[in-house]
Amino acid sequence: MADTRKSEANTESATALRDVVKIVRLDEEAAAGNAVFYKNSDFLALRAKIENENGEREEKTWDRVFLHRAFPFDDPYRYISVLDKDQNEIGIIGDLRNIEPEIRKLLEEELERKYYTPEIKAIKQVKERYGFSYWKVETDIGPLQFTVQDTYRSILRVTPTRIFIVDMNGNRYEVPDLEALDRKSYRLIELYL
Repeated sequence: MADTRKSEANTESATALRDVVKIVRLDEEAAAGNAVFYKNSDFLALRAKIENENGEREEKTWDRVFLHRAFPFDDPYRYISVLDKDQNEIGIIGDLRNIEPEIRKLLEEELERKYYTPEIKAIKQVKERYGFSYWKVETDIGPLQFTVQDTYRSILRVTPTRIFIVDMNGNRYEVPDLEALDRKSYRLIELYL
């Protein structure tokens, strides 16, 4: 009797675990013709035939989906999570190279829009006041100003010479090579490194 209960518990936990780790590969579904990404006005949308709880394929449409990179710095075009408007994962794109070129271009444009990051060429001024730092920088798109809260935690070092700065609105700015900065710029940022 105890063995039967233990066996039933193991079966239930295996089923629950299988449900938790179930991954829908949208690149494979797209290659098989079961998933289509398209523009819906200015938004990215998805229509896909995905297995439901009963194991049957069911066509669903999401009027708006969001892309999220699992490894935005190291592998920006692989392991892309596709989320619905409530931030629930629909599936994952294992590799954008598995998507047909026209759709891949659409997805890459969406990723570039979401992860747009101006490149800082020079730091003109950094002032601190009441736990905030106020930055004036020269970027590849021209002069910018932004505010950073908790500056030490808002500078992300990706490599010894490459950093990202995240402002209080969540915008990202990249310094691809600290060593390429002019002397004044480096002095202004080295306090936070």
